[in-house]
Amino acid sequence: MELPFLTDSPRDRLSQVRVKAQPDDFIVEEIPLYLPSGRGDHAYFWIEKRGVSTHDAARQLAGALGKRPNDAGVAGLKDAQAVTRQWISFEHVAPERAEQLELGPALRVLAVQRHGNKLRMGHLKGNRFRIRLRLGQPPAAASPAPPLPPAPAELTDAARALFAELSRRGVPNYYGPQRFGRGSRNPSLGRCLVQAAEAAFCEGLKAAGISPSRARDRRFRNLMVNAFQADLFNRVLARRLDRFGTLLPGDLAWLHRNGAVFKVEDPAKEQPRCDAFEISPSGPLFGPKMPLPEGEPGRLEREVLAGSGVTVEDFGRREAERQPGARRPLRVLFLEEPDVRTDEAGVVLSFALPSGSYATVVLRELVGDGPLEEAPGDA
Repeated sequence: MELPFLTDSPRDRLSQVRVKAQPDDFIVEEIPLYLPSGRGDHAYFWIEKRGVSTHDAARQLAGALGKRPNDAGVAGLKDAQAVTRQWISFEHVAPERAEQLELGPALRVLAVQRHGNKLRMGHLKGNRFRIRLRLGQPPAAASPAPPLPPAPAELTDAARALFAELSRRGVPNYYGPQRFGRGSRNPSLGRCLVQAAEAAFCEGLKAAGISPSRARDRRFRNLMVNAFQADLFNRVLARRLDRFGTLLPGDLAWLHRNGAVFKVEDPAKEQPRCDAFEISPSGPLFGPKMPLPEGEPGRLEREVLAGSGVTVEDFGRREAERQPGARRPLRVLFLEEPDVRTDEAGVVLSFALPSGSYATVVLRELVGDGPLEEAPGDA
């Protein structure tokens, strides 16, 4: 679906900006929930990868260490079309073996430390981004002539204004386009699984040119259902965007400090905490164990769900990998003060977001959807 924008950035003027023109233009560094202690049976590898997905990096590292890919522990998945740094853990591996690894130019081990437990998904505070936006060149001959690309100063000023507004109002916590796959195919595949429409799911794989063997891959199936949940969340947020920082009667508020959720009984009493970004309204990742809000927020979520053709209970099906459901904040704050600089190649944005939030959502507020649709991305 076409998502509304929160801000009034001059996106038409900035639509010729190029994103991910080179892997070094998009650098992501994991902000861990904790650092390795230096003691224990698990070796934590701080890796840097270029043009490689997290799963492929884990497979390569496992193979070099004589381990199974499933032995790898990761805190989060990182974009393949980028330069990314993150921790990957393996049990019963001598850290000094890192010096013997030959992984090639696309994957390097930068450091190794011991720790007492396996790294688990979600053991992550957030991600730090350094993104270079390059100023596009108009085609040599076009009719009608496209607008001239913006000057670096114009892009810099627009980025600084955007960061100021998002720091004041919060970042819409939309799921980014990479969650939905090429051509946004993943949510429809996930809906087939939630509806237990296995034949339609297999037909969808065929139409998308995906190997039929993926139909039996539980991790792949889970990702497809998660994409469907993400699409429904985005639809709720899109309808709530003009009030995504306002608590309504019956809301389920998200406590940013620890991710706890509680029912809002008195919006006027709780709104000052919302204004201070201690709490925010939350939205649905539908599932049979997810609490539903009451009042207007509850009606909105039920309408979105009814329009999808599924029920909350459908997400608990075996075919849907038995999704329990959860809540997700409608907005997030930058974890660090964002920054804008220029270099010889373009304008460089630096900012950090909590785990599970998308840098592409910040970028689309600045430059629109066009540059992101043209940028290389994950399948």
